[in-house]
Amino acid sequence: MSSTVLWIYIVLLEVGGLIGFLKAKSKVSLIMSSVCAAILILCNLGIIFQRNVADIVMCVLLVVFSIRLAKTHKFMPSGMLIVVTLITLLLRHLPKN
Repeated sequence: MSSTVLWIYIVLLEVGGLIGFLKAKSKVSLIMSSVCAAILILCNLGIIFQRNVADIVMCVLLVVFSIRLAKTHKFMPSGMLIVVTLITLLLRHLPKN
């Protein structure tokens, strides 16, 4: 389940970067979402073997999204990405039955 959750998060992250580029012409948004998504893909495929790397990337993203939310005071997109990132982190660490 944690692998599926991470794949969904990767897609949402990349879509968010693409929307940021298309709406605000933000190349930084597209590049950073692609870099973070690539790292998460490598983690999910087992190329980067430390499980903590994906968690660290998502925690860094939480900080970035929080800073953006504090600056803009708009829930979309930063607030939504904070919620999605927290849910992803929680679901990845639920005990397996």
